[in-house]
Amino acid sequence: MTGRAHGAVTRRGPLPTSPYDIAVVGAGVVGTAIARSLARHPHLRVALVEAQDDVGEGSSKANTAILHTGFDATPGTLEARLVREGSRLLAAYAAASGIPVEPVGALLVAWDEEQLAALPRLAEKAERNDCPDTRLIGPEELYDREPRLGPGALGALHVPGESIICPWTTTLAYATQAVRNGVDLHLNARVEQVSHPDGTHHLTTSRGTLLTRWLVNAAGLHADTLDRALGHDDFTVTPRRGQLLVFDKFARDLVRHILLPVPTALGKGVLVAPTVYGNVLLGPTAEDLDDKRATGSTADGLEGLRDKGHRILPGLLDEEVTAVYAGLRAATEHEDYRISAHPEQAYVTVGGIRSTGLTASLAIAAHVRDLLADTGLDLGPATQLEPVRMPNLGESFPRPYQRPELIAADPEYGTLVCHCERVTRGEIRDALTGTIPPAGLDGLRRRTRARAGRCQGFYCGAAVRELFERARPAAQPEKVRP
Repeated sequence: MTGRAHGAVTRRGPLPTSPYDIAVVGAGVVGTAIARSLARHPHLRVALVEAQDDVGEGSSKANTAILHTGFDATPGTLEARLVREGSRLLAAYAAASGIPVEPVGALLVAWDEEQLAALPRLAEKAERNDCPDTRLIGPEELYDREPRLGPGALGALHVPGESIICPWTTTLAYATQAVRNGVDLHLNARVEQVSHPDGTHHLTTSRGTLLTRWLVNAAGLHADTLDRALGHDDFTVTPRRGQLLVFDKFARDLVRHILLPVPTALGKGVLVAPTVYGNVLLGPTAEDLDDKRATGSTADGLEGLRDKGHRILPGLLDEEVTAVYAGLRAATEHEDYRISAHPEQAYVTVGGIRSTGLTASLAIAAHVRDLLADTGLDLGPATQLEPVRMPNLGESFPRPYQRPELIAADPEYGTLVCHCERVTRGEIRDALTGTIPPAGLDGLRRRTRARAGRCQGFYCGAAVRELFERARPAAQPEKVRP
């Protein structure tokens, strides 16, 4: 217990006028992890600034939700080290915080002789990345492990350490812990200009100007824009769209592992993976675009996924699709993360964080904190953060409606609102009164799974909206230190 006052959560109104010690721009999984790390130092006054109306609204909400081992990272790169370290850190954090993780393992499947010949090299790369437990398996064992796999697979690389995780809860957990330990979270504050005229950063945002002595750029798809505004030209973000299909829970028994293709220069390729919510994912595509807002799906993209899915797991295409979504990854012209310190500007860039950013997030945060300390920021003494316990959204762990002792203490946990996903009034109430309440129904869905099931809110939508609207007038007025 730190005894430190909660930070503020604001979505409107003017920003504080007095300078912060440090501001983190971008409240995705990486930015929130950095803010959480800085919250360990009560000597610092920290702001987390986000353009959208909620945390995790960008790439962090639309990924494949895999906790990677880093077996296939380029050995010796910063990404390889941080993914390796971050995987262990996040697994431990998830267990302590109630974030659902399932260690299902992965199979890197070879469908032709060229791919089969590549597997030993991938096993060697895994060894160099400190993942020594990978193993080459032949077609007989492969089909024993995945009996519904499409015909013609020649073998696979088994990677037992790969897991699936809830990305929504991870980002929210970091942000919640940061705010509870003194970080001010300013939402709807898009950074439009930045200057550093007098030893202080002036961030011109859509809600006014915010001043800060030190600045961390974790702006994701827009990290290159902010970097150039401060005079740097180290990388260019090319948004890489990944479209995905989400199949109904009836498909879950079709697959036991994460089924990976042999990777290409464009990424890890199209996979089939179970989710902690009980669904099955097919995707993503990999389309380099010019528009950083192009999160729509396309008929060609989805048809291409279906073609690939039919080869990987033919029975999957007979199941119902409950959702389609697309996310943009912050690809750059470089193979590695672009994390660098600029001491003369009291500034750290955290750019080019692609699909591995979820796994590496805690290690990235520790690395950034060390860079800040090495370049002159007086962190002051470190304290232990108050633990956080998040609501469970995973199907493999007891949900509130399955816990008689919880229902006996509070009957709201026994009253279902969303029947598809088994979400109760108690869970919705808790989300709406949480440290960082949702700004809309999509944010509520990511906190509870309400409206995320096979009917997509057709049955429960009105009831969920009524609960949401009823909670809004009761919200406390925003307060923030000047």
